[in-house]
Amino acid sequence: MSRHTLSVLVENKPGVLTRVSALFARRAFNIHSLAVGPTEHEDVSRITVVVDVEELPLEQVTKQLNKLINVIKIVELEEKASVQRELLLVKVRADDASRTAVLQVVDLFRAHVVDVSSEAVTIEATGGPEKLSALLTSLGPYGVREIVQSGTVAIGRGSRSMTERALDRVARSA
Repeated sequence: MSRHTLSVLVENKPGVLTRVSALFARRAFNIHSLAVGPTEHEDVSRITVVVDVEELPLEQVTKQLNKLINVIKIVELEEKASVQRELLLVKVRADDASRTAVLQVVDLFRAHVVDVSSEAVTIEATGGPEKLSALLTSLGPYGVREIVQSGTVAIGRGSRSMTERALDRVARSA
């Protein structure tokens, strides 16, 4: 199986996410990551879904997604033709003896400390899965207390806008 990143523009209406994710669930595909958020148009949302699936079944699901009434456009984002990031918040044990070493790791990975207490620091990092995994490995010896990680968000490289092109097409057909 291979990993695919789909960017799905949908109408910002109740129940759309449920219908989109149900299509993957019915086919027993493993959704590795799912992120939903607003776009530059208040009536349109973008769903970024990372799924482990072979090429042919993915094509079938894409065709079924296109049939859903609230789906505007679907694009598969190739890794080299897009920018893909995840957000990681990690709470690490950092007492007086280890705090300097933990902060050096934070700097090395261009991460940021977002909260400090006498016993721990909370670190924010963004990047690809490899970078975030390496950061967690480096922080492991100090004692990772808690991890929260977002799903992947992705956008195509260059000046073209997926949203603008899709909405222009919808407006012309209306």
